Amino acid sequence: MPKKLRYDNRKQNRFAAPETRSNSSAETESCPVKEIMLPQIVSIKDFADRSGLPATKIIGELMKNGVLANINETVDFETASIIGDDLGLSILPETLTEKSTQELPKLTLKETKDFVSRAPVVTIMGHVDHGKTTLLDRIREASVASGESGGITQHISAYQVTLSETKNQELKNKTITFIDTPGHAAFSAMRHHGAAITDIIVLIVAANDGVMPQTKEVVAQAQANNVPIIVAINKIDLPDADPMKVKQQLMELGVTPEEWGGKTIEVEISAKTGAGVDSLLEMILLQAELMDLKADPLNKAVGIVIESHMQKGAGSMAIVLIENGMIKVGDPVVIGSSYGRVRILEDFRGMPIKQAGPSTPVRIAGLKSLPDFGDRLIVVDNEKEARENAGKTLQIQTGLKIATSRKISDEEEDQKRGNELNIIIKTDVKGSAEAIRKSLSEIKSEEVSIKIISEGVGSISESDVTLSKATGAKILGFRIFALGAAQRIADKEGIEIKVFDVIYHLIDYVKEQLSLMLAPLVIEDKLGSGTVLAIFRDDKKGFVAGGRVESGKVSVNDEIKFFQNEHEKFRTKILSLRREKSETKEVNSGTEFGFSLSPGANIAVKDTFIVFRTREEKRIIE
Repeated sequence: MPKKLRYDNRKQNRFAAPETRSNSSAETESCPVKEIMLPQIVSIKDFADRSGLPATKIIGELMKNGVLANINETVDFETASIIGDDLGLSILPETLTEKSTQELPKLTLKETKDFVSRAPVVTIMGHVDHGKTTLLDRIREASVASGESGGITQHISAYQVTLSETKNQELKNKTITFIDTPGHAAFSAMRHHGAAITDIIVLIVAANDGVMPQTKEVVAQAQANNVPIIVAINKIDLPDADPMKVKQQLMELGVTPEEWGGKTIEVEISAKTGAGVDSLLEMILLQAELMDLKADPLNKAVGIVIESHMQKGAGSMAIVLIENGMIKVGDPVVIGSSYGRVRILEDFRGMPIKQAGPSTPVRIAGLKSLPDFGDRLIVVDNEKEARENAGKTLQIQTGLKIATSRKISDEEEDQKRGNELNIIIKTDVKGSAEAIRKSLSEIKSEEVSIKIISEGVGSISESDVTLSKATGAKILGFRIFALGAAQRIADKEGIEIKVFDVIYHLIDYVKEQLSLMLAPLVIEDKLGSGTVLAIFRDDKKGFVAGGRVESGKVSVNDEIKFFQNEHEKFRTKILSLRREKSETKEVNSGTEFGFSLSPGANIAVKDTFIVFRTREEKRIIE
């Protein structure tokens, strides 16, 4: 854990007048300021080496500011900056080199003899019930939809298909790569990643439902990423199908079909019967030909992670879409803050292969840790280079996490937010964790909040249960299970473990739990209103007044509030009612009556009143 100055020390040392600062600062004021660059986290030894100062001097300056550290310990960038001020140094943040930022090598616009055509990368997007998974099943000639929970794809994966039957011989045996993304509105962040790595988006719209909010979202994402859209109008086999209505609705979003003078290809299909699916594949390949997609298979591979998980016997496993170049078994790779050597290379079916080129989804094993969804893969010269680049990325990520953590802690301290729901999340793959985390971040409430105590990939373990007991966190699993020992401890301690097969069911559960933490909404049901006509008694024994009911009715034990010039001035409960000389339980509209209240009532003649009853209503976070 890097050392850091307390907030009061930072403030005192950085902003104090020159005469009140440390002697070392005064000694260096007349000297030229030396500029050095430091990373977000730096060891005392590295600080000393870069500044040319003895490590003892830096340690001494830290001690003056209340930080005890030895030569092997680390400090954060902010602390180093403050100490640098006192030592006559100007500390600048270290910028990564082009290589260490893992920017993708850019393809030149000028073609070379090494450039070849590559398969188009296609993402099918649309509303959750519009048939995306069924269409993919039809294309792959597999049955996945029937086995999937809730009919929804739960994490990103990738497939390749080859067009074997077509009247257009030029398209025969050509390949298309499909990236399979979740279709529920909660996963807009993952759809955004999908739109960023795809060549063509197939927007599926049900002919009976028409354009939905998620449809509009996909169109906006495609337009923002400048990705061409092919519309698949699905479910044309249904009796209430209305493809013309769909086309008109899409026109309003700026998606105009070719037949109406626009640029968008629109194909009417039935994913269930297979009608029009071959035409859709042909249109994808024709669109790809117009785009003239090229890549250089002789370069070192670059790609993007579209899924990662732990696999028994293989360790960290990543599914990567190769975007350019060639990846081979044995290649050293760096993926975000992870690195390793390709020990296992498989195609999307799980079959071992020796190499893979552009637009190919592959499964890779041999990594030291799990990469994150969206991390870039780069094949490098050797494992040492991979390790160094991964280390630099990890260093930056760690620094950002520390800064973010500090900011959150300060905000929580300042704002003193209300109740927190602590949760522990365990998922099957990292892509699922990202979707869950993104969806949870979109749940907004001023009174309650979510705190993710821990998240990870794999089964729920004893340590998760122990952490739950210590923090009161709820354990939420997605498509995983609790180990036997963990379940036994949970049962013994009364800790509930909730496991879900559908992501938005997990999100709904969290909303339910947050709703239970909200104070109920107090609702006042108006029963009657009127005006105060006279005050008969106002002493320590009680308060008696007369009034007229102008609407509704007034009953004993009703709550009553009084107004003067429309401003509420007092509220209490009616103790008794009298009509003429007799006590009564209820007085109706148009009747003059007497009423008694508790002593000290703050009301006057001509005040208006409203009689009401209160009830509590459970509040729900949407």
